[in-house]
Amino acid sequence: MALLAPGQGSQAPGMFTPWLELDGAREKLERWSSRTGLDLVHLGTEADAETIQDTAVAQPLIVALSLLAYEELEGIPANVPVAGHSVGELAAAALAGVLPDEDAVVLAAVRGAEMAKACAAEPTGMAAVMLGEPERVVAWLDEHGLTAANRNGAGQIVASGGLEAIEAIVAEPLAGTKIRQLKVAGAFHTGYMAPAEAALREHAATITPRDPLRPLLSNADGTVVTSGAEYLDRLVEQVTRPVRWDLTMDGLAGLGVTTTVELPPAGTLTGLVKRQLKGVVTRTVALKTPADLAALTPEETE
Repeated sequence: MALLAPGQGSQAPGMFTPWLELDGAREKLERWSSRTGLDLVHLGTEADAETIQDTAVAQPLIVALSLLAYEELEGIPANVPVAGHSVGELAAAALAGVLPDEDAVVLAAVRGAEMAKACAAEPTGMAAVMLGEPERVVAWLDEHGLTAANRNGAGQIVASGGLEAIEAIVAEPLAGTKIRQLKVAGAFHTGYMAPAEAALREHAATITPRDPLRPLLSNADGTVVTSGAEYLDRLVEQVTRPVRWDLTMDGLAGLGVTTTVELPPAGTLTGLVKRQLKGVVTRTVALKTPADLAALTPEETE
């Protein structure tokens, strides 16, 4: 089994509501709120879709919810690997013991705020490119001055860069592909995020990471990272570098994973796993509410 932590775009209004019924959940969120300067309880229960789409809000919300749900999975064997998608890597770091939960949520808040600032500097954007031969798509994007910022596997690559270039590929897609412009603040995982990386590095210098207590895969190349310091450094660099979720899924397959459990707000990564690792991963569980915990057998959480 492997645990997966989702990234930005998975958030939805009211997603915290059913999880607040769990013992200690509200108190934990209030403590994290005081550290981040955000009212996480309000944002996760009452805020509308537009409000939580804000990068500075979405990122800490997603990491906080993943960590709340993980508390209900105590006893997961130490050999169970973890992987996160983009900002989900901060939750994955906490699941592996590299960071305390609170530090992961605070780091997500800093990350989101600094990336939002970087996005405001000039008009940039992102677009999902579906279908097409991956290497051909990557080369085509490069010709347009764009970066393949997320190589998600399962026939999906996310282009990132200047807004004019994004609008150009949406208007005239590569033959055999379908392209949809994304509602995001700007060009994540590119050089446009360099100011955010610098600010994150300064904040990361105040954190003392520990080495992972379970296999922890990196978005950079899909490998297992055994050094906490190295993983924290990769987290910082990640904001300007592509997310290789395709290689991360390959890494999970190489570890013999046949079951995945996606933490909330779940669904996106489960869909990618079903398409990319069909026949390899034979069982997927997407934890959307506490009721979904019943899908896990006692043997899987002991």
